[in-house]
Amino acid sequence: MTLSVDQPKVTSARWSDYEHLRDDPTIEKVQLFFDGKNLWVENMGWEGILHSEARELLSAVIMMWLIRHSDRPAKILGSCVVEKPGKKAAAPDLLIYLEDDLPKHKPGEKRRINLDQEPAPNLVIEVADTTLASDLDLKKHLYAELGIPEYWVIDVVASRIFLFSLGGDGIYQEVEKSAILNSLSGQLIEQTLEHLNQGSNVSAAAWFNQQLSTQISNGQEKK
Repeated sequence: MTLSVDQPKVTSARWSDYEHLRDDPTIEKVQLFFDGKNLWVENMGWEGILHSEARELLSAVIMMWLIRHSDRPAKILGSCVVEKPGKKAAAPDLLIYLEDDLPKHKPGEKRRINLDQEPAPNLVIEVADTTLASDLDLKKHLYAELGIPEYWVIDVVASRIFLFSLGGDGIYQEVEKSAILNSLSGQLIEQTLEHLNQGSNVSAAAWFNQQLSTQISNGQEKK
């Protein structure tokens, strides 16, 4: 399989096709997704400013929230490849683990998270500036099949967030607050995104931090 900028984004494929593109040293700056029968490629070329800025903001926001609201061991990873070898693969913008035994890189291992050997992330996040349709369709089904308990899609153009929680039937249901992140509300994230559009990710993170401080002063912080 040959990859080019005019190739259809979603292509019928086999695992070997995915491996060929994944391991091709001439291909850079792409994210590959494979659901067992389809392969799609995103982020051809360099990451845009809006996408990058929003992703870094979300990482900072989640870190601040976890520091104040959770005693569980946690880890935030950016753009790591996760695979069910031979079956499915993805490269989420952000992965959040809340586990007693957090995944760690071991010398000599492949630079990927093998979901046959490591637990699935508790939460994955996709930041959408040009990929909203696939984030809410193809990737939503893929992450549900991988058993990811919670999935967020950040629409940075419209300052919106979609929060999905995996039900017992294996289907995502949209929710207003995160169960994984101690009831962090979608509304607060959207307000933070609005501040991003008015300033920068640093000023938006500062605003978010101020909201957390206000919660403390008002005695609203979770114990």
